[in-house]
Amino acid sequence: MSRFALLVVVVVAVMVVGCHGPAPARVSLSESHTAPDRLAATTTQPLPLRVAVAAILSPRANLDAYDPLLRYIEARLGGTVELVQRTTYAEVNELVRLGAVDVAFVCSGAFVEGQRQFGMELLVTPQVRGQDRYYSLVIASATSRVHSLEDLRGRSFAFTDPLSNSGHLAPSWALHQRGEVPERFFSATSFTHSHDNSIRAIADGTYDGAAVDSLVYDFAVQREPSLAARTRIVYREGPFGMPPVVVRAGMDPHLKARLREVFLGIGDDEAASQVRQTLQVDRFVPADTKAYSSVRRMAATLRRWNAAP
Repeated sequence: MSRFALLVVVVVAVMVVGCHGPAPARVSLSESHTAPDRLAATTTQPLPLRVAVAAILSPRANLDAYDPLLRYIEARLGGTVELVQRTTYAEVNELVRLGAVDVAFVCSGAFVEGQRQFGMELLVTPQVRGQDRYYSLVIASATSRVHSLEDLRGRSFAFTDPLSNSGHLAPSWALHQRGEVPERFFSATSFTHSHDNSIRAIADGTYDGAAVDSLVYDFAVQREPSLAARTRIVYREGPFGMPPVVVRAGMDPHLKARLREVFLGIGDDEAASQVRQTLQVDRFVPADTKAYSSVRRMAATLRRWNAAP
């Protein structure tokens, strides 16, 4: 597969497999917990705007996939924009909480957790092929005898990330609705920390089942049709609000408004055609916290938000 696009989240998460480029920028959690406003007009040497993503596919691919967007933001705002990568959504949420990054692409499950814990703020959400919703898919090998969620009882299963909605929360909710928990329902579980890893693990027979983002799966089978022949969808949960773009709490309102304007302009700006093509998005649209109500309800129950400590 030469190019494999994904919205994380966000979205999104969008990646290109097998690309080349310099090592991604990193931010240490041991750095100062204070976060001066980026690109502040009063600063003679503005701090770089830092954009965080979870390497849900490939860290090297992330850099290639997001670079057109970073350069576009630089051209519209001025100053420097840096990409910051972490392995998990929890690490990205921690960067946002500490103010070590300004903007982040997170999944809907990570957003509702961040909003609850420290006031993570929505900025925009992506629109893909005219849709503003996505699904959690449970997939199995096309050659297996698994044709439903129930058929996975007593079999091995791959989750994506502990905070992922499509890759963990939603399938766990499906089991909860049946009076089950993953530890009892499956013979063994594991976190792959990568949607494409999960898809390939099913295609290669490493696991009996896996939960993945429908956007990732659709792009994967589009780019590599053999994956469609080697896997099958056996269960679908949703729809859910798209993985959003978020900002740190307390960001300067003027900067936040400018960033929102930049993202909302991507859909109609000819100069952003490469951004749209690389991220495989139609446009970015205003975010609505109500779109995440179902995810919030699932998280409140499964993560025991209201339980006494």
